[in-house]
Amino acid sequence: MLFNSLSYAVFLPVVCIVYYLLPHRMRWAVLLVFSLYFYMSWNPQLILLILFTILVSWSASLILSRLGGQAARRMVVGIGVGLCLSVLFFFKYYDFAAESLRSLLGLSGLSLSLPTLKLMLPVGISFYTFQTLSYIIDVYRGDLPAERHLGYYALYVSFFPQLVAGPIERAGNLLPQFRQEHRFSTAACTRGLQQIGVGLFKKVVIADYLADFVDAVYNNLSGKAGMTLILATVLFGIQIYCDFSGYSDIAVGSAQILGFRLMENFSSPYFARSVREFWRRWHISLTTWFTDYVYIPLGGSRCSKAKHLRNLLITFLLSGLWHGASWTFVCWGLWHGLFLCFETLWGKQADGLQRRLDHTAAGVLLGAARTLYTLMVAMMGWIFFRANSLADVQYIFANLLKGINPLRLAEYAAPAGMGGLQLAVAGLLIGALAVWDGISRYRQPALSLLCRARPAVRYLFYWALGVSILLALMLRPFGAAADFIYFQF
Repeated sequence: MLFNSLSYAVFLPVVCIVYYLLPHRMRWAVLLVFSLYFYMSWNPQLILLILFTILVSWSASLILSRLGGQAARRMVVGIGVGLCLSVLFFFKYYDFAAESLRSLLGLSGLSLSLPTLKLMLPVGISFYTFQTLSYIIDVYRGDLPAERHLGYYALYVSFFPQLVAGPIERAGNLLPQFRQEHRFSTAACTRGLQQIGVGLFKKVVIADYLADFVDAVYNNLSGKAGMTLILATVLFGIQIYCDFSGYSDIAVGSAQILGFRLMENFSSPYFARSVREFWRRWHISLTTWFTDYVYIPLGGSRCSKAKHLRNLLITFLLSGLWHGASWTFVCWGLWHGLFLCFETLWGKQADGLQRRLDHTAAGVLLGAARTLYTLMVAMMGWIFFRANSLADVQYIFANLLKGINPLRLAEYAAPAGMGGLQLAVAGLLIGALAVWDGISRYRQPALSLLCRARPAVRYLFYWALGVSILLALMLRPFGAAADFIYFQF
């Protein structure tokens, strides 16, 4: 069941009505049933995997809460984390590991027969696995008491708004909310619907519109070069941002209607002035997860410079691998890790200069230059992320600067299937997104500003948003809903 489908448009109101009509003591059970049904709508058999992960992590936390010996506690947390990760590895990384090992041994003249299983990747497995891992580790550290109510814990792992593609919630934030009694709030419902509307616009109107043009280039690179490749890469950067942040908006909005607060997952990342800031604004829940459970345990920045750089590279290599079982994703993580190392060594000078020049014309120019630099790093990184293979990555970088002439953009857009009208529509949509995110970056969240606007402005915005979403839905085949990109992770 996709957020951008008719079935979800029916599902969410039904959940809300039933939830608010029932007494508080029964609501957790109803939410759990709806959440499990939501997940089973993809494949009923996959529910066994999430139930296994829930039982393992819940049992491990209970045992940890009763053990006193440090050695025994380490053994339990190792077993709990290992079992949860084993499910993720088997379904997501086994084939990748087997093929990589065969290739590596082949370079040495050795051969090894390892079967490839071609297993279907269970939707959302990377997200809910990370939630269970953070819970076990938090209980082990003593940062969180073990949840003794299996139902509440199962709901924490399977809560439908953020089950499939995040945000990756922490038990300390979400678990206590299930015990709170939520009363229907018109203001919360309105704000939630606004956020859902913005998320649908990002996904259905922008991301899905740009997807065909991106696929036309990246799925058939032969003969394409220069501005065609640059245009497709920039469009993919916008597509993936609108696709994923749109999902997060719908998730946060859906939860808000029910009275729950999910963490913010995006905050105008393309207006960041450094790669460090970009990662504080992009997929925030994943960034903080890797910071808390990988980067800091490795030593973080409280160590020698060499070890600090090592910690950054390891963290981002693992982050890249988390996104997909492919060397292209590993290279994407390495790309960002290398630029973070560069900024660690020399970025403080730029930060200091920026502070000294703030509120001056020179400061504005420096800020714009730094934003452009960060945007270029992020967009170039998306080549690794979107390319179908390392061979495609090599082709793109070898041909990226051939035949560049911005004055002939319409000519270069033709191989992507874009005529003048399509190019103008894409430019208009990207411009509207830039204004929205720019307001949120430099003033205040655009939705908050909208809530305080005059009624005529608000209703005009709602009308434009609704009409554009309906038009986009009408232009696609009936009943077809495009998957979200991050479902594959």
